[in-house]
Amino acid sequence: MKTELRTATRLFAIDNLRIVLTALVVIHHVAVTYGNIPLWYYTEPAKDPSGVALDILVVFNQAFFMGFFFLISGFFTPGSYDRKGGRAFLRDRLIRLGIPLLVFLLVLRPLVTLGSYKSGYGSLPYWQYYIGSWDPGPMWFAEVLIVFAALYALWRRFRAPAEAAVGARDSVLQVRWIVLFTVGLAVATTLWRIPVPVGSYVPVLGLPTPYFLPQYAAMFVVGLIAFRRGWFQTLPAKAGLLGLISAGLVTVVLLPLGQLTTGLLSTAVTATWESAFAVSLIIGLTVLFRERFNHQGPRGKWLSAQAFTVYIIHPLVLVPISYALAGLHAIAVVKFAVVVVIALPACWGLAYLVRSLPGAKRVL
Repeated sequence: MKTELRTATRLFAIDNLRIVLTALVVIHHVAVTYGNIPLWYYTEPAKDPSGVALDILVVFNQAFFMGFFFLISGFFTPGSYDRKGGRAFLRDRLIRLGIPLLVFLLVLRPLVTLGSYKSGYGSLPYWQYYIGSWDPGPMWFAEVLIVFAALYALWRRFRAPAEAAVGARDSVLQVRWIVLFTVGLAVATTLWRIPVPVGSYVPVLGLPTPYFLPQYAAMFVVGLIAFRRGWFQTLPAKAGLLGLISAGLVTVVLLPLGQLTTGLLSTAVTATWESAFAVSLIIGLTVLFRERFNHQGPRGKWLSAQAFTVYIIHPLVLVPISYALAGLHAIAVVKFAVVVVIALPACWGLAYLVRSLPGAKRVL
């Protein structure tokens, strides 16, 4: 019965979370397009105050959503390794992550960068522009996941003792563990941001937020442990509401304080807010979805099946839509809303068509 419960949670509550997080990725990049953070293939910097609202959305989203993705990826990793063994596990990761990464670099990226090339680099041969601006775009996530999967496989192969069967070591996630983890993550992030400050970018590898790497790695490890210890099942129902309330409280207290301080103190306060906000919100959403959205009908299953493909192809949807609406005169938040309404169904529709290609479902 315990195995059946865990399977249901994996297939429904967590899959539903992945649908929402994938939609947030699309929304995030539309907000970047029309806000004041010009880090996308096409941008229209805001010329009105509503752009600040989009920047706030980006900041809050960035604080937790990719860490949540890494936690979910970590949660599925031990079971995959158990079923397939080390070599087959790594081969599967290279197929399911490496092939989409290469397809994006060699096929999709030239398409989404064509507009910026023509508008600003027309005198430069395209091959020089392509190599000089080498970047995996949103597929940096797959890039990092390949590294994490390889490190996990090495750990299992050379260091890890025999792991207990699923459900044999279930435990309740204690409040003190959550607090210690949050404090440790805040300290690690603060120290990491001394050599890798906010706004850093790693060229070629294309990491847009390397200053969040401590969170990504820590959340991936938490996912690994959560799978073995049954934390997704044993989190008490009241932890959901407490998590959401905590996310709000730490925001009210710490976020303004981070704006009022400077230097290393400001870095520490901001890192503490991000860590506490991410941990609290992830716990809150996990329990909320487990208790309220742990089921799927045909529509939910369809959305879930396309989610990873949406992540891969969404730039191919957002960039043309944004170019097409370039002549629309409206405040930033209105253009953002219009593109979101058009882009979300278009992304899922294109993803369905891509997955309908022969052999695509073997990878996607």
